[in-house]
Amino acid sequence: MEAFRGIKLLEMLDRIMTTISFHTVLNFPAFLNKTWCRTRSNPSSTAVQLSSIFIQTDETRNPPDSKKIMGSVAAVVRCQAPNSLLTQENTVGILGGVSVFSTLIFLEKLVWWSSRHGEDCIPFVVCSDPTINREFLPPISSPFLLKEKNAQFPLNHGPIVEKLRCKRAFLEQSGARCIVMPCHLSHAWHSEVSEGCPLPFLHVGECVARELKAAKLRPLEAGSNVRIGVLGIHESLMAGFYREKLESEGLEVVLPDMATMEHIVIPAIEALRRRDMEGARNLMRIAVNVLLVRAVNVVVLASDEIQGLLSRDDPLSKKCINPMDALARSTLRWAKSIQNLHT
Repeated sequence: MEAFRGIKLLEMLDRIMTTISFHTVLNFPAFLNKTWCRTRSNPSSTAVQLSSIFIQTDETRNPPDSKKIMGSVAAVVRCQAPNSLLTQENTVGILGGVSVFSTLIFLEKLVWWSSRHGEDCIPFVVCSDPTINREFLPPISSPFLLKEKNAQFPLNHGPIVEKLRCKRAFLEQSGARCIVMPCHLSHAWHSEVSEGCPLPFLHVGECVARELKAAKLRPLEAGSNVRIGVLGIHESLMAGFYREKLESEGLEVVLPDMATMEHIVIPAIEALRRRDMEGARNLMRIAVNVLLVRAVNVVVLASDEIQGLLSRDDPLSKKCINPMDALARSTLRWAKSIQNLHT
């Protein structure tokens, strides 16, 4: 599975870079100190002019070694300070989360969807931090995750929030005019990360809720509200913000019960990590069906790990929503609206 993902990652990165004609990749200084995160410097008059920048951060104390970047990269600029900014009014700042794969998949959506009709790709800057990873999170089979639906996530999330806020400040400094965070887990701290942000900071739950409201779905049972299933791995972590956003639009949220989580969802992920794709897919189909029989209109797949388990030709996939698709569409709508204001 990891080898397959690695190959797909390189292929995806190569396609993205070729499509948007990357001219420069910035490798900015390794350590982002708190002083820099809390200050704003003036934009440099010598800022590099390019359509998009992909930045991979490394918060080790030692400066990162030069890395070979696959694709059509004309030059590598090594900056001593993060003062090379994009200036377009519709620049999107992409704050990477715990999975670089999820960040790249989201990036691919933005690239292809914004340029598929021959238009220029929207400008964006990406900050991906490899230190924000699953070592901060409990194991998928942690008894706590299965114990109580409304439990609080047992995690000292202060360091994570601080890192994410630091990356957010970097994106603001880099010229972003809107921030998106294509990571389900990071959205658990969206309110804290976005606090004080002067820019629009899109929330994946709000994007999903707005699209479902606009779809004007009808209840499947007489006398009931429209029901939306939410299926994820860290169910107690993600159900909170999805429930809040969906219920604010008058939608009823249906979550898997504890038995479904313990005997179907968690074993599906364990099978996936053993590279038992068929077993994982079969279990995930059962989990989706468990929610569908409870008269939900659609199922929101609220975990990065379960995306792509159901093939596109599987009838069940038509009953499922990838929230990052909604976030990408909302991002493009914002970028297009700002572009129209300045043309």
